[in-house]
Order: sequence, then C-alpha cells, then structure tokens
Amino acid sequence: MTILVTGATGFVGTSLIARLARECRTVRAATRCDTGHLPEGVERTAIGEVTRDTDWRPALDGVGAVVHLAARVHVMPDRAHDPLAEFRNVNVYGTLNLARQAAAAGVRRFVYLSSIKVNGEIGAFTESAVGKPDDSYGISKHEAEVGLRSIAGEGGLETVIIRSPLVYGPGVQANFGALMRAVARGIPLPLGAIRNRRSLVALDNLVDFILVCIEHPAAANETFLVSDGEDLSTTDLIRRIARAMGRPARLIPVPAAVLLAGATLLGKRDVTQRLLGSLQVDISKARQVLGWKPPVSVDEGLRSAVASL
Repeated sequence: MTILVTGATGFVGTSLIARLARECRTVRAATRCDTGHLPEGVERTAIGEVTRDTDWRPALDGVGAVVHLAARVHVMPDRAHDPLAEFRNVNVYGTLNLARQAAAAGVRRFVYLSSIKVNGEIGAFTESAVGKPDDSYGISKHEAEVGLRSIAGEGGLETVIIRSPLVYGPGVQANFGALMRAVARGIPLPLGAIRNRRSLVALDNLVDFILVCIEHPAAANETFLVSDGEDLSTTDLIRRIARAMGRPARLIPVPAAVLLAGATLLGKRDVTQRLLGSLQVDISKARQVLGWKPPVSVDEGLRSAVASL
C-alpha cells in the first residue's frame, strides 16, 4: 500500500516518513516544492499550497492511505487581517478538498492530525467532550473534523481523527523550545510552585500512534486522543528537562496567582493562563480499542528532545 503524507517536511512529517522508510513502506511525500531532503526511497510529489483548489490527482494515484499533517499552524502574534479566514482556507477547505479527491480516487483510509485545541485550552478531556475551541486555529480544526465525518458518511473513505496535545521532540520550537533553552542557560524561572497537570506527547509516541491508525481495522471512522500517558505539572516538567540535560533546575517558587496577576497587568493573561492551567487528555480509548500504549516514556522523550539543542 502506498501511503501519501502531506506536510512531509514539517516537524511531525519528517519523523513520520523517516519511520515509514525504515520499515520499508511505500511512501509518497507531498511537499510544496521540489526542494528539500527526503529519506532514500521516498517518492516526492510537489503540490504547491494546500487550498480548496489544489489538484491532488497525481499525488493520489495508487494511494491506499493518506496521512494529512499539512496545516496552517497556530502562531503568536498572528498578523493576518482575518486570522480565522486564513486558517479556514488551509485547515478546513484545503483538508476537505483533499479528502473528497481521496475518496474519488479510491483511497481506503484518511488519517487526520487534529488538535486538542478543538476541545479547548483548559480542562480534562475524552473523545466525547463537546468541542469548545478558544481560538481561530482550534475553530478551523473543529470544522475540518465535522466536514471529514460528513465525507466519510457519504462513501467508502475511512477517516481517523487524532487530537494531539503539545508535541515535543528533536527540533521542537515555539514555547517548548524556548523553555528548554532557558533551562540550558541556567535562567532562573518563577515556576517552582505550579501544581497544574498537563498532557504532552513525545514525537516518537505520536508517530507510533499514527502508524497504528493507518492499519488498525478498529480505527476506522473513530476519533482518538493521544498523549504520553503521564501528566506533569509545569514545575515537574522543568525539573525533568533539567535532569535530562544533567543540569540543576533553577526554580523560584512564585504562587500561580501572583504570576497570573502580573501577566494580566502586562497583557499576557491568556498565554500565562495556558502555562499555569491544567489540560489533560484521557487515552483510555486508544488503549482499549487499538491496544496501543506509548512506547516511549516522558523521560526518554525529553532526553531525545534536549539532545538536539
């Protein structure tokens, strides 16, 4: 079976196609252009931008499964005039255009990487939780999920939706990368008294779960949450990052309420609330329905992540 991977040169895609290539799978990587390194044996198809008008027919020829990773990702600050419209162009209309063409081409399974932001920023979630996205990115992912379920209900395309929390691993950027660099530099952090609970997922665990969802019969037309299966407080996360580096964690025990009050004065309340609040995902369904368990522990995932600094 040929597997088409979109977003193949991104953070998750790079790791996924490398794993598929190591397992001697037939992989076709959909990329924006003809440049960029791919593992030996991986076929490339340049498709340009992902929009409602993208022609996927050459990329879908002979494909049995699609893993759709390409997306407009959440960025801060977002300088688009209408951020929601920009997210919808790629994450909703671009996704559903691909899914419809995949169904027409006879593709059997469509695996879609969504986000826990579909459910919200704060809380404890299962797959049955009502979607309450707080931002344009989450809204666009939610709308794409709704559209995919409708397409799957019309014909033979099996859809699998994976909602992921924050993904960390070699090459991670954004806030997690900044946190690792701060720990590496020995910068004192006022996060020594945070008692929240956060779910994360190591890159290797997410890739492993995607592979299961490509093949497992019971994954068809289901939604799954994925994580490392161990929730951490922000304080504990920093300590374990430091331990993975072989360095001391320089933590100052400032109460969360004080941090939030200061952030509010600086106009950073929403960002700080996400850092201090709890976001937990329950992976019981993945364990019970698919028999999946995370192959990599949190500490192993952190060691792999910090090794790339």
